[in-house]
Amino acid sequence: MKALLIDDHAIVRSGLRRLFAGLPQCDIIEAANGRDALLLVRAERPDLVVLDLNLPGIGGFELLRRILVEHSAARVLVLSMHTEAGYASRAIQAGARGYVSKNAAPAELLKALRVVADGGRYIENDIARAMALAASDAADGRAALTERDLEIVRLLGAGRSLSEIAGILGVGYKTVANSCTQIKAKLGVSRTADLIRLGVVAG
Repeated sequence: MKALLIDDHAIVRSGLRRLFAGLPQCDIIEAANGRDALLLVRAERPDLVVLDLNLPGIGGFELLRRILVEHSAARVLVLSMHTEAGYASRAIQAGARGYVSKNAAPAELLKALRVVADGGRYIENDIARAMALAASDAADGRAALTERDLEIVRLLGAGRSLSEIAGILGVGYKTVANSCTQIKAKLGVSRTADLIRLGVVAG
């Protein structure tokens, strides 16, 4: 098996190398940025990719997308400083096979490496629970939403601004802003950023 470690911190890559000793017959290559990572993906066709989201140059999510365009068979495990469920959800939706935070115990990270390397999926236990709770809470709130409310949340989750949403729906900006206020009340959130996060997590 060939594994590509993508992280801009040499000490992190060194620690991962030691952890990979627990995997049989593993050839390890490294990259400190997205540009070098893409060159290695094209040249080496790694089976497993361990990807940090916070990288200089090409951002982690964009790099994840490009890696899978270049080499769709690559199994990507995201290893990130972010523990929020929204980040994990975005990574999985973008095609990652697993998500583990840098706070995870070495034993859990090794388990994630083994599962993803074998073609399975793995999300760190605490993050998986947070994702399940967020999806459950969003589902409860969605029951009170109208079709237009759901469309607004979907468009927010897709990165649209309130002005863009107003244009898409053929209504005024103020109408969309007022709808957002009502949706936040129904879902029990206080900020538009929370609404966007719920849109991303709940799809």
